Amino acid sequence: MSTVDSAEPSTEIPYGDSDFVVVANRLPVDRDPDDENRGWRTSPGGLVTAVAPVMKAQEGAWIGWTGVADEDFEPFTIDGMHLTPVTLTSEDVLRYYEGFSNATLWPLYHDVIVPPEYHRTWWDAYVRVNERFAAKVAEVAAQSATVWVHDYQLQLVPQMVRRLRPDLAIGFFNHIPFPPYELFAQLPWRDEILRGLLGADLIGFQRPADAANFRRAVRGRLGYATKGSTVSVPPGDFLPAHLVRAEPFPISIDTPYLEELARDPKIVERAKQIREEVGNPRVVMLGVDRMDYTKGIRHRLKAFGELLAEGRLDVEDVVLIQIATPSRERLEQYKIIRHDVELAVGRINGEQVDVGSIPVRYLHHSYPRDEMTAFFLAADVMLVTALRDGMNLVAKEYVACRRRDDGALVLSEFTGAAEQLKGAVMVNPHDIADLKAGILEAVQMDERTRTRRMKQMRKRVATDTVSRWSKNFLAELEHIKDNPEVIVPERAVVQKSRTAPPPDVPAAPSDRADRPDDAEWTDDISTAR
Repeated sequence: MSTVDSAEPSTEIPYGDSDFVVVANRLPVDRDPDDENRGWRTSPGGLVTAVAPVMKAQEGAWIGWTGVADEDFEPFTIDGMHLTPVTLTSEDVLRYYEGFSNATLWPLYHDVIVPPEYHRTWWDAYVRVNERFAAKVAEVAAQSATVWVHDYQLQLVPQMVRRLRPDLAIGFFNHIPFPPYELFAQLPWRDEILRGLLGADLIGFQRPADAANFRRAVRGRLGYATKGSTVSVPPGDFLPAHLVRAEPFPISIDTPYLEELARDPKIVERAKQIREEVGNPRVVMLGVDRMDYTKGIRHRLKAFGELLAEGRLDVEDVVLIQIATPSRERLEQYKIIRHDVELAVGRINGEQVDVGSIPVRYLHHSYPRDEMTAFFLAADVMLVTALRDGMNLVAKEYVACRRRDDGALVLSEFTGAAEQLKGAVMVNPHDIADLKAGILEAVQMDERTRTRRMKQMRKRVATDTVSRWSKNFLAELEHIKDNPEVIVPERAVVQKSRTAPPPDVPAAPSDRADRPDDAEWTDDISTAR
């Protein structure tokens, strides 16, 4: 019997007080550097925006790690949110978080861009920490409460919670891609992960393909029957038979808040200053990413450097601002990507720079939300060229900030956002020739075409907000709670070519077809070192 399946359900855990429980790896707080008493300040993101109103209305609780290892913290309340900390030791951080979560699952779920590492000690830590989270849920959740578990670090929690508290309605949302079966099958603990997720009543994914990949893995590995979006889980593992829904719920952004920031006169003025600081070029291009090998930063820099070297972009006319937020810097693959990116930036600037003109402005730190909004306003072209991404909210944030319906978005086909932002210039970032052509298309696009495309995308982000996303998910979970035996057919998905331009938009330049030299380079960069 596996480590996950060995625990007997407990019948002695009393009910808690929280009718709505959010479970995520991190609490939405950071240490406040301005507080002498080492207090906390909120670090709001889209998830906080989406669930905070529900938490405040329903006696909610948020369970997660504080980000501080080897310290126990009592529950506390901040900005109306009741936070329940889970303690992680330094060893947990090393093995559960940096190890299994980010050196095993992260690369596996992102198309094995770098090889995943499989270590039994990491898996044991992952099980142990997931058990800790599940126990905390059982402790704080009120009778028949709703529990919403988030992301790949906690995939075992739904089953563990269902054993401890079968009275709860359990939802799970996977923020990153779910891999094709052929890749997922590499994982030594694949069956345990599937069973862990199937403890939920509703499993949400970013794209229809992710939900389909999950259901196929369930059929292939566990032999469970699926019909439409519904998985029939037979009795076993100390649990009765039950139905699980696995469907796409693409996440979005807090559009009204971003639009309000984009109207702020101080932020508008700051955007003008940014353009002045980089020399007031004709075109400002922008990349905003975590420093991660999945984001395609190296490919983007290679394409930009070649366009400059070939004279198809002029260093006097175009500047690329690349913001790369530090991320997981103790992991070897993240050290490698930072080294490669900084080497590429230095090479481009060294080869192309003249006195007073620097083609790539590289910024390796994070920025507050108002400053990021100013960057979005300052940029004529946004480059989102991830090799694989569950959604990529940066693309949507840029669109939300373009309140004058200007600007152009170059977007990777391999992001969840590509299925929604059809007005973008779609590119295959693995294909440097295609990426170069897409950048040129965006730079040279006429004003009328830019306006038409941006209006189309802004209409989408205006209606698909993060609040609507959370309401849709929780309403579906409530419906399942009231109708647990209903089998739901898979929702129809209209398949369209990701590279097809919207109506009346010219196709990409014909030079995308000439690409033999780039294929060899992308093979080298996409595989492990």
